[in-house]
Amino acid sequence: MSHQPLTSPRVVQEILARHGLRPNKQLGQNFLIDENIVHKIIAAAELGPEDAVLEIGPGLGVLTGPLAERSRQVIAVEVDKGLIPVLEENLASYPNIKIIWGDILKIEPEKLLAGLSSPLKVVANLPYYITSPVIMALLTGPLPLERLVLMVQREVARRLTAAPGSKDYGVLAVAVQYYTRPEIVALVPRTVFFPRPDVDSAVVRLMMRPRPAVAVGDEALFFRLVRGAFGRRRKTLLNSLEGEFGAQYSREELAAFLQAGGIEPSRRGETLTLEEFALLARIITKKEPGNTAAEAQVPSKEAKKG
Repeated sequence: MSHQPLTSPRVVQEILARHGLRPNKQLGQNFLIDENIVHKIIAAAELGPEDAVLEIGPGLGVLTGPLAERSRQVIAVEVDKGLIPVLEENLASYPNIKIIWGDILKIEPEKLLAGLSSPLKVVANLPYYITSPVIMALLTGPLPLERLVLMVQREVARRLTAAPGSKDYGVLAVAVQYYTRPEIVALVPRTVFFPRPDVDSAVVRLMMRPRPAVAVGDEALFFRLVRGAFGRRRKTLLNSLEGEFGAQYSREELAAFLQAGGIEPSRRGETLTLEEFALLARIITKKEPGNTAAEAQVPSKEAKKG
């Protein structure tokens, strides 16, 4: 086991200097230097001896070693090639750690899954500029995930857990809550990082649902509805839908879809719950069970032409 206190600012600076490295601002590198936050992240992962962990952005390995001590295997993916020798040095005493150099958004899933048989628990310290792409790639990708424990900017944490009607509620909130049960497990001050970032962070746990939160019929249409609604926040829902679906449906048809779902056309899209978005998607695709009466109220383009 490595005995270097990787939560010590002095040790972190010495390691970087010895390898001729500096924190990379472009990669959003801020190294965690607080033992208490390390414990909180590890606790949120709830690791067992048979668990496999995918760690994204291990940095110097401050979390990687503790993760390896509590699990069967850790796959650590680091995008900064300069940190690979540091990780290999700091983690040399852990035979159950596999270090992969690469961009998590570009690595073939087969490379990550080689030799693994159990669902993955993801632990990651995500810089702001890739937070949303990485989360969505993981949630919609082929990896067998059980949960994600993520260090993100506090603003992002609020967006992930936001409720309908709040200023933080948006496409990311709907998508994350569609696939997972999110919760903020710890607030993290900027003072526990080296170098110190300009904003505070939070640890968020996303528990994967065995199935999506709502039945949508056509998932692509569901997310198209969501993007359309939030892409035009200052407009009414009817105007937003007309902007998104106007080439397919008349304004009258769109109003009838909303009426069939009991949704007031003058509402703003950001006030809709997951259930309401799902209901609307099912109505539009005519997959709402027992909704034949409502569908009969929706005028078709052919009927209007007559």
